[in-house]
Amino acid sequence: MSKSSYRDYTPKTDLLKGRTILVTGAGSGLGAAAAIAYAAHGATVMLLGRTQFRLEDTYDAIVEAGNPQPYIFSIDFAKAEEQDYRELAGGIYDEAGKLDGLLHNAAHLGDLSPIEHFSLKQWETTFQVNVTAQFLLSKFCIPLLRRAENASMIFTSSGVGKQGAAYWGAYSASKFANEGMAQILADELDGDGVRVNTIDPGIARTVMRAKAFPAENPNIHPKPEELMGAYLYLMGEESEAVTGQRFNA
Repeated sequence: MSKSSYRDYTPKTDLLKGRTILVTGAGSGLGAAAAIAYAAHGATVMLLGRTQFRLEDTYDAIVEAGNPQPYIFSIDFAKAEEQDYRELAGGIYDEAGKLDGLLHNAAHLGDLSPIEHFSLKQWETTFQVNVTAQFLLSKFCIPLLRRAENASMIFTSSGVGKQGAAYWGAYSASKFANEGMAQILADELDGDGVRVNTIDPGIARTVMRAKAFPAENPNIHPKPEELMGAYLYLMGEESEAVTGQRFNA
């Protein structure tokens, strides 16, 4: 399949049947849309995020559609310690015994300003959520992914993770780090039955986009659920031989 055709990708309805997938930032935006899409195609989804009621909204949407009952795990990436991730992985093991997929979606935008005006605290918070959390979650979930057959890990990048731009500061730098981490893990896990790829979702109608461009008309952009083709493709069996690649949604 060509990389330009994912919005038209039509997977089979049971594409992810029997698979367990962890989605971070699953309470809203692209994370919620991905969790709902994965469940609609048969997956049992582990919903991970900071805000309980938003995770419950995603949970309700999945259950009300008659799809497999998901699980909720609450964690604040800005404050979590290494032990929190160890315990999270242990909880997933207790419930499912393995992970077939991990979508790193949660992100912190932070301030949009010249680097010379960034506070150290804001810089560190952005990297804590966008980089350190993904490192620790990957570290403790890799053994669970190895227990599955043909597991998939997806990192979420951005246009400013490929080409830096003024005022995007810590967010842009963190997305470059995400791309590098994905490439490292793809190389390290090659041959282990775990593939690692990156998705750049592009412009979507999300809260983060509205925060970055408050004067913009959000209705000109696609809804998150309209961008799920690549997310489904990279979790499904058709991408089993694909790793170390960057995709546009």
